[in-house]
Amino acid sequence: MDPTLLTLLSLGLLIAMILVGVPIGISLGAVSLAGLWLLFDSWEIARGTAGSVAFSMLREYTFGTIPLFIIMGNFIAASGAARDLYTMTNRGLRRIPARLAVATVIGNTIFAAISGVSVAAAATFSRIAYPQMRRYNYDRPMALGVIAGSAMLGMLIPPSILLIFWGVLTEISIGKLFVAGIVPGFMVAGLFILYLVFTAIRHPEKAPYHVGEGEPSVTAEPLGWPVILSGGLILALVALVIGGIWGGLFTPTEAAGVGALGALVIALLKGVTWRGILDGIISAGVTTAPIMFLLLMAGLYSRFLVTSGTLDLLTEWIVNAGFGPVTLLIAMTLVWLAMGTLLDSSSIILLTVPIFAPIAQSFGYDPLVFAIYGILIIEAGLLTPPFGILVFVVKGSVPENVPLSEVFRGAVPYWLLICLAGVLLILMPGLVTYLPNNM
Repeated sequence: MDPTLLTLLSLGLLIAMILVGVPIGISLGAVSLAGLWLLFDSWEIARGTAGSVAFSMLREYTFGTIPLFIIMGNFIAASGAARDLYTMTNRGLRRIPARLAVATVIGNTIFAAISGVSVAAAATFSRIAYPQMRRYNYDRPMALGVIAGSAMLGMLIPPSILLIFWGVLTEISIGKLFVAGIVPGFMVAGLFILYLVFTAIRHPEKAPYHVGEGEPSVTAEPLGWPVILSGGLILALVALVIGGIWGGLFTPTEAAGVGALGALVIALLKGVTWRGILDGIISAGVTTAPIMFLLLMAGLYSRFLVTSGTLDLLTEWIVNAGFGPVTLLIAMTLVWLAMGTLLDSSSIILLTVPIFAPIAQSFGYDPLVFAIYGILIIEAGLLTPPFGILVFVVKGSVPENVPLSEVFRGAVPYWLLICLAGVLLILMPGLVTYLPNNM
C-alpha cells in the first residue's frame, strides 16, 4: 500500500477509535496490526511482528521498575505516612508565610513522586491538607489550586511512572531520565513556593495565621517523635532511591527493589497488618497488568511507525509545511495541552511520544530536555479547562461541595508557572542535562 495513504488511514483510524471510546491499548494494538497487515499483505508477518515486539519488550530488565515502584507507593499510602509527612513539614515551617500551603507543595510533591500517580496525590492531599487550610481561613480557590498544582510535580521527581513510560518507549536510559527530572522538579516547586509566599505577603487575608505564635495551640504544639520518625523515613527513602541512582549504587530496577523493601519496613513500623501488605501487593499487580499491556501495544505502534516509514513521512510533511524547531514545539505543546483536557498522562504519552520524540530529535532537540519538557506540559494539560482531570479529582475529593470554577481559578497561577518553567528548560537546557552528564 502507498505509504502516504497508509499513514493517513492509520492516524485517522486511531483518532476515530479513541473518540468513540475504544480503550487506548486496544486502539493502538488494532491500528498497528491492521497497518502491518496492509503493509506486508500478510497476516502471518503482522502476527509474528507483534509476538517479536512482546517478547523483546517483556524481557527488558527495566520493566521490573514498574511493579516495584507501584508496590512502594502502595505501602507508603497504606501506612498513613503521607499525613505524618504533611504534619512534620507544616510545623517545621512555622514562621513561613502561607506555611500550610507551602507544606502542601512539599508534602504533595514527595508523595506524588513516591506513589507515581499525580491523581492519587491530588486525592490524598485533598483530604489531608484542604481541611487544615480551610480551618485557618485560607482563601478557598488558593487552597484548592495549590493541591491540584503541586500534585503534578511528583511526575518529574523520581521515581516517576511517567518517566519510566517515556524511557521504555524511546529507549532512553531510565536512570538518566530520573536524574534529569530532579533539578526541574525542585525548580518548579521553588516557583510555586515563591508564588505562595509572595501572595501571602501581598494579600494576608488569603493565607492568615501564618506567623506561628498567634495560631491556636493545636498547630503550635511540638512535634512528637512518631511523626518525625515517620516523615523522616519517607524523606530518607526518597533520598536513598534518588541518590543511589545518581551515585551509581543502583540501577533503576535495583533502586525500585530497595524502595519497595524500605516502604515495607515503614509500613510494618506504622502498624500495617500483613493483610494490608498483601492487599498492597495484589493492588500493584492489578495496576501493573494493564500498564504492561498498554506499553506492549505502544511498542507495537512504534514498530509500525518505523517499519511503514510513517515517521519519515510526517517529518517530511512538517519540513515542507515550513515548520521550524520553535513552531514545531509550539504545535506539539498545543496538542499535549488539548489532549490533557480529555485523557490521563499515561495515555497521552503512549499516543504521542512514539511520533513526537523522533521528530523532535530530528529537529535538534536534546532527548532528555524534550522528555522533561514533555512531562511538564502533559501534566499542565491535566489542569487545562474545560476538562482538566486533576481539577475534577480535587473537586470530588475535598470534604465539601465546591464550585468547579473555584478550583480552575485557583489552579491558573500554577498552570502559568509550569508553562514558564517549560520555557526556561528550552532556553537553559543545562537545567536538565547537568546532573545526567555528571553521573
